[in-house]
Amino acid sequence: MTCSTRSVVCLIVRPNDGDGPTSPSDPIAERWSDTRHPGAVEEWVFAAWTPDADLGVLSGHRIVGTTAWYWAALARAGRPLLHITDFEVPVRADPFIVKGEAMWAEHFRDAPMEQWSVGNETYASALDDPDDALGRAYGIPTPIAFDLEWYAVAQPTAIEHGYDQAGVVHGAIEILGESTTELAEIPARRWHRWIDAGAGRRLGPIALPRAVAHTGLRAPFVFPDRTVLDPVLTPSGWRSLPHHSGEM
Repeated sequence: MTCSTRSVVCLIVRPNDGDGPTSPSDPIAERWSDTRHPGAVEEWVFAAWTPDADLGVLSGHRIVGTTAWYWAALARAGRPLLHITDFEVPVRADPFIVKGEAMWAEHFRDAPMEQWSVGNETYASALDDPDDALGRAYGIPTPIAFDLEWYAVAQPTAIEHGYDQAGVVHGAIEILGESTTELAEIPARRWHRWIDAGAGRRLGPIALPRAVAHTGLRAPFVFPDRTVLDPVLTPSGWRSLPHHSGEM
């Protein structure tokens, strides 16, 4: 991304009115922290989509003790779902770097509560049927790379165990053998959740609003604790399909 693009973004998504993102002196910024909560099971998830709901992207990771779970997906109209999971990544000294076998990913905080860099370089599994992601997710290995910048456009909103925040995404997605997909200020959202690791407590899947109408593009995931996240893409963003939510 060029410097001129970054300058335009800052003008668009960092307004000085009451609806803009927080500053370090804002009481909301003090309540909602972007930093790691030591000893907690903790999760960061980023999502973006085109307004026509023809493309949607997800990238998330959860720290569970000394192990990180990483998952990501790219869903596009008329194309196979590109699905990525690695649930046995050792947690590094910098917990926002996720480096597994044949995979590098990063969720880097550029500015607290305002800007994140979301990247990866790995192999996705190309799945013609998204339901295959609920099983072994065997598909054609496909080299893929995310190079995305997430910018806040609103203050965070409280949810169970944390907060979510509206934003926009700029950047590029590269897939071997295809032209680069350029994204410019498409709608986005992020979630940050954490919970005490004691007494067997755990985080379930993100609670998404129910889908009323959707394009049929899905990005299902089954996590090691057998919970399922099965979001479907709509013009309003990722939504839930009730028959594939919860636990398996």
